[in-house]
Amino acid sequence: MMKSKLIVLALCAIASLAQAAAAATTTEVTYCDKKTEYDVKVQGVEISPNPVARGRTATFSISASTGLAISGGKLVIDVSYFGWHIHSETHDLCSETSCPVSTGDFVVAHSQVLPGYTPPGSYSLKMKMYDGDKRELTCIGFNFDIGFASSVAES
Repeated sequence: MMKSKLIVLALCAIASLAQAAAAATTTEVTYCDKKTEYDVKVQGVEISPNPVARGRTATFSISASTGLAISGGKLVIDVSYFGWHIHSETHDLCSETSCPVSTGDFVVAHSQVLPGYTPPGSYSLKMKMYDGDKRELTCIGFNFDIGFASSVAES
């Protein structure tokens, strides 16, 4: 009996350490067109938590820089699941970062709760950023995972 309690305690400790280590990690980003010189350069994407937990808030923070002042625009996001397009959404750029965006570094951050019934697995996201004149400023893609365990029961 004591041995099984120690095993459970050790497993809980390992799970806590793994969860803390995976709380936020930087994800590799690729440009949609490697030959295009985009006006907005993306340094990386931080996803928290990573993997994303169903039923909990997930935050995607995109670190970028620009040589242009950007007064407004929009973000167009397309999500695929195992290669199949499953979701699109459009956001006002100024609701995801402070506008106007000055030249230099800035962060675009978006948070949302994924429903508890969201299938676990590997997803890919493509994001295009447009200015107020509908000119494409950047286009990036990255992958992320949604965990197999639902966090709804933990709330």
